[in-house]
Amino acid sequence: MVAAVGDHIAEVREIVRDTFRLDPALIEDDAPLEELGIDSKGRIRLLAALEVYYGIALDLGKRDQLTDIGAVAGVLAEALRDQRADE
Repeated sequence: MVAAVGDHIAEVREIVRDTFRLDPALIEDDAPLEELGIDSKGRIRLLAALEVYYGIALDLGKRDQLTDIGAVAGVLAEALRDQRADE
């Protein structure tokens, strides 16, 4: 069964919290990452953290799609779906 975007929200929130050492109360699903202090270099760092956590490869070109937690979960769900299709 393929996981949906919503299935990854909590995990992504946790990875963002741990990677950037943020207060969990600040991390809203629709809050822009820039408001959390995550700039373009931070989005690259986030992609790397997701790759390590999930053991997958993410396209660096997707970094501009990482606008908020929900969008990150969407990029992640797509990558996991693609990986399963390739197996």
